[in-house]
Amino acid sequence: MAIPIIHDWKKYFTYPDEGLGSSYERIVINNVIRSLVERYGVETILETPSFGFTGMSGINLMNEALAGRKIALEDNERERLDLVADLWTETGLSLNAVMNPDYRKLEYVDRAFDMAFNFSALWFVSDLKEFLSELTRVTDKVIMLSVPNRSGIGFKLQMKDYDPGKYPELHPQFIDTRSIEFIMGKLGWIKEQSGYFDCPPWPDIGMSKEDFLAKTIGLKRDLTEQNKPARADSAKKALTILDHYKGKEPDFPQRMQKFYFLERLAPVWFKRVWAHHYYMIFVPHA
Repeated sequence: MAIPIIHDWKKYFTYPDEGLGSSYERIVINNVIRSLVERYGVETILETPSFGFTGMSGINLMNEALAGRKIALEDNERERLDLVADLWTETGLSLNAVMNPDYRKLEYVDRAFDMAFNFSALWFVSDLKEFLSELTRVTDKVIMLSVPNRSGIGFKLQMKDYDPGKYPELHPQFIDTRSIEFIMGKLGWIKEQSGYFDCPPWPDIGMSKEDFLAKTIGLKRDLTEQNKPARADSAKKALTILDHYKGKEPDFPQRMQKFYFLERLAPVWFKRVWAHHYYMIFVPHA
């Protein structure tokens, strides 16, 4: 999670180098979404809002589009939405890209989607209750909501830089999990599952994860060299999951999952202070 991305998100569309941290995060998200898709027989997915605190915006559901699911996503900034739509076209994938200025209304019929999803994005809606009311209306089977891990070390450190005057579009009160669960319950949806995820062997901080691994756990530089953020004047290849989606790097998930051991093995008490995100899975009350 990096608050400055609010102001510098365009750089990823100019040069899509997400580095090791966001690249690992992509695979973790893909794994969680795929488990839900298979469990609930999902064929249509809505991501709204699509802009959250992670590298390149608008590509969280490309993996499911490759598997044949129909995808729609919403953004509240026209330039970013157009860039996302162009990226999907470039990748050869179909997308329904929708402009939504404040997320108060979702212009779809009831139960239009099997699944709805967003990642670190709830604090960009204008009114949490209105948004969740609309989200539950247009979703039939399952909703996944993910927020930054507010008990995590990285979140606490990064929020020290938060200034409401500097980031007026950000509403931290909307990522309170108790408030989200209460509203969802009132809307007739129950929390089926929740937990911490995105728990790699590096903290949720703004420094290069490659440098962190090299300096703190002695990982040899040659093992992380391929993942160094490439510079505009460098011949080094950028690290981006887009190449995987284009069929150029079939081993990309396996490479990222070399760092998956804490995700699988760490106890909950450790994830509570180390994991970068927290997810909640909601289903309609029977």
